[in-house]
Amino acid sequence: MNDTAPRRRGRPARTQAAGPGAQERILDAARTEFAERGYDKTTMRGIAKAAGVDAALVHHYFGTKDDVFAAAIEVSFEPTLVVPQILGQGKEGIGERLARFFIGVWENPETRAPLLAIIRSALTHEAAAKVLRGFVLRRLLERVAAELDVPDPRFRAELAASHMVGIAILRYLIEVEPLASADPEEIVAMVAPTLQRYLTEP
Repeated sequence: MNDTAPRRRGRPARTQAAGPGAQERILDAARTEFAERGYDKTTMRGIAKAAGVDAALVHHYFGTKDDVFAAAIEVSFEPTLVVPQILGQGKEGIGERLARFFIGVWENPETRAPLLAIIRSALTHEAAAKVLRGFVLRRLLERVAAELDVPDPRFRAELAASHMVGIAILRYLIEVEPLASADPEEIVAMVAPTLQRYLTEP
């Protein structure tokens, strides 16, 4: 048996699988690839190459491209931290807290890039739209609405999502003026009362 025989293609090297920070490198690479190439043109092999790992390791950690995409979104939103922050002070002011969080995520260049990829991809690709619906609605907004004990929480969450996603498309993707250059605080002040009404009024 030849101990120096090359490793079969497709199997991650043991040093890669055990290497520190492999998952973080993959997620960083995935966010960049999705942001620059969009959902359709991003491949698992391309993500692996950008992360400096074997493609099999990407599959090992995340499964499918949809799973990598969803994981990249979750890093941007961190729902386990966000939901308690939005809900922690009760119904009063929840519209402002939600608007401030959402605009803050988009204003941060590090989290804006993968979110732009999500929006672009969701407009043209059903798999990306499914990820967006499942994560933003079910894991974030619906959890917020459900905790408020109001009628039709899902419908209210969808209204809030439509409002915020519409702002994101016009401000950050299409860059319609004057919205594109408006002060973030001005946007929060204008949007917060509407979100408050969606989520809390009978």
